[in-house]
Amino acid sequence: QVQLVESGGGLVQTGGSLRLSCAASGLTFSSYAMGWFRQAPGKEREFVAAISWSGGDTYSADSVKGRFAISRDNAKKTVYLQMNSLKPEDTAVYYCAASDPGSSWPNEYDYWGQGTQVTVSS
Repeated sequence: QVQLVESGGGLVQTGGSLRLSCAASGLTFSSYAMGWFRQAPGKEREFVAAISWSGGDTYSADSVKGRFAISRDNAKKTVYLQMNSLKPEDTAVYYCAASDPGSSWPNEYDYWGQGTQVTVSS
């Protein structure tokens, strides 16, 4: 069974930084592209960033470009989201997701984590 577990969320002040981690199990991690999404109260889930299986290709939403960076460590089966210059509008539950080799990355994802809360205070 594939399991994705996010961690690293919490409360941070405006302009601060936070690094989220997503640990994967039950899959050949190096074969999966990964993504981060977020959902704020009353809003639909939105794409944040994605990274290819090799780490050689990344995508990010316009709202976070220049502030967030996605990376992965295949040896640790972990994907990270480094968040800098945080704003109150970044407040949301953040989810990581995995896209298997048969899916159309960066659009399709097959497995999802439980989410971790990020709150940015003013």
